[in-house]
Amino acid sequence: MKRLFGTNGIRGVVGTDMTVDLALGVGKAIGSYFGSGPIAIGRDTRTSGPMLRDALVAGLLATGHDVVDAGVLPSPALQYFVRTGQFVGGVIVTASHNPAEFNGIKVVDSQGMELSRPEEEAIESRYFEGTFTLADWQTTGHVTVDETAVERYVTGILSHVDVGAIRARRFRVVLDSGNGAACMTSPLLLERLGAEVVSLNGHPDGRFPGRPPEPVRENLSALMRQVRESKAHLGVAHDGDADRAIFVDDRGEFVFGDRSLALIARDVVSRGGGVVVTPVSSSQCLEDVVRAAGGTVRFTKVGAPVVARAMYELGATFGGEENGGIIFPEHQFCRDGAMALAKMLEVLARANRPLSTLLSELPSYSLHKTSVHFPPEERDAILARLRTLAAGRRIDDTDGVKVYADDGWFLVRPSGTEAIFRIFAESKTEERAKALAAEGGSLLRAAMARD
Repeated sequence: MKRLFGTNGIRGVVGTDMTVDLALGVGKAIGSYFGSGPIAIGRDTRTSGPMLRDALVAGLLATGHDVVDAGVLPSPALQYFVRTGQFVGGVIVTASHNPAEFNGIKVVDSQGMELSRPEEEAIESRYFEGTFTLADWQTTGHVTVDETAVERYVTGILSHVDVGAIRARRFRVVLDSGNGAACMTSPLLLERLGAEVVSLNGHPDGRFPGRPPEPVRENLSALMRQVRESKAHLGVAHDGDADRAIFVDDRGEFVFGDRSLALIARDVVSRGGGVVVTPVSSSQCLEDVVRAAGGTVRFTKVGAPVVARAMYELGATFGGEENGGIIFPEHQFCRDGAMALAKMLEVLARANRPLSTLLSELPSYSLHKTSVHFPPEERDAILARLRTLAAGRRIDDTDGVKVYADDGWFLVRPSGTEAIFRIFAESKTEERAKALAAEGGSLLRAAMARD
């Protein structure tokens, strides 16, 4: 059967892959999958959002579900709205960090968690086979609007941090909302935390005129400059749907997501131990600090939904990814950019030292990434040959093949959305990381070679 869902929802270019017809059919498939009860829907700021939302709503109504429209808000805000309400599920119209011409559909269960792969397959089956459970004229659903989701979400975050300690520090924060859904929540959160806010790209605009929605280093030069000029304590940037937070330290230096993940993990684990869940692609830095703080690390396949579900099943203390997606189980089981921002401020307030100083205490590693295209029909055969070629070495085949060396590791894994193998490699030096990546590339080419 063909796939709709990728690593994180359904995504595509609007008018080409992501169409009204697709959204209508997916809405009927989602509504047919969920049992009776209301479904919440929300969207990010993309210009195609209202069109796709209306098509999804029509499909949900056609299957007899009442729909509650929570408006424009971050994905984690909609997920919190679902988790704390009386909903059988939720739908988010977003393409997260993708460019403006993209949009997507994410589906969450009654806990606000993104669906497992078998649940996605059940929806795909209904979509492709057209096996919809349609209501008659007397039982079609109704739409209502609820504007309380943002306030509920921000209040929920504040209940999990030391607001008094944060307010006492009077932080100055440069906030780059990226014209996305964070515009609706992060300014309010920082105000409640007593911070002085310097705002960049703070107006919602789905064309993303200020910068691309992906918060990578090359897109955040204005944020880094503004932190220096404002003499701020830190800067923060969100992606389009604000489920991620990327930081800039007090010197105006970009902070890679694996560093902020490790810093918050150290704080969380040092106060209570426990299990930290993260994908196999995460830095050794995280494992080093978690073990030193008295915790353990469990590795999963790449993808925030996989990490969140593993955390739920294991009763984990903390988890996240190296891209700025951090999960706080005491709040909810999904990536949450605003929660990450509040927790980072709490870490700084408790330590009473600059972010740059705290980061300098962490182990330092160099990560190198590259990718190789492959014929998609040969994916499984290539993976099998990779495992055979790596036999006899210390490996982890949770997701692709991760090969450990004495001074680092490399990981070769197929993308969940493209016909490429991604190669990650890490060591203490950039030179050695590149050499390990080259070794991974050689292993992949050998696996791709035909007999």
